[in-house]
Amino acid sequence: MGEVISSPFLSKVMISEDSSKKSADKHMSDKKSDSLIKHEILKHSLNSELSCTSAFLIAKELNVSPDKVGMIADSINYRLVKCLMGLFGYKPDKKIVKSVKTENQNLKNTITDNLVEGKLECKIAWDIASRFKVNKMTVSGICEDMDIKINKCQLGAF
Repeated sequence: MGEVISSPFLSKVMISEDSSKKSADKHMSDKKSDSLIKHEILKHSLNSELSCTSAFLIAKELNVSPDKVGMIADSINYRLVKCLMGLFGYKPDKKIVKSVKTENQNLKNTITDNLVEGKLECKIAWDIASRFKVNKMTVSGICEDMDIKINKCQLGAF
């Protein structure tokens, strides 16, 4: 059992030895997780570059957030490349997305209805692509045509 601590400023608080052990275990688990993510990044990359597709595959396989994979890739100086939205990581021009015109007013309205400060978040763009059963790059192309910037990359690249 833990010990009871009293203070004139606090009511009696029970501190459990188990809670401090759980905290230590959590940090150890985080270190193992980081090490495992790093191992997978090294396994799935080429020339210190990790593709967007591979980063999301790692996140899914290890049940971690995509931004965690992106942060660890960045911490080991690996570049994220070949954005699935076509926004970065291609040679020679970095960006390959092209303007796409659409007659689908419902799709355009959905994009504009989801803007925050005039921009569309990457995750929302992915969700819209899934909902309308179109390629992610199609959504980014429509955004290009509508002069809408995509922000908050799920991997933390932008």
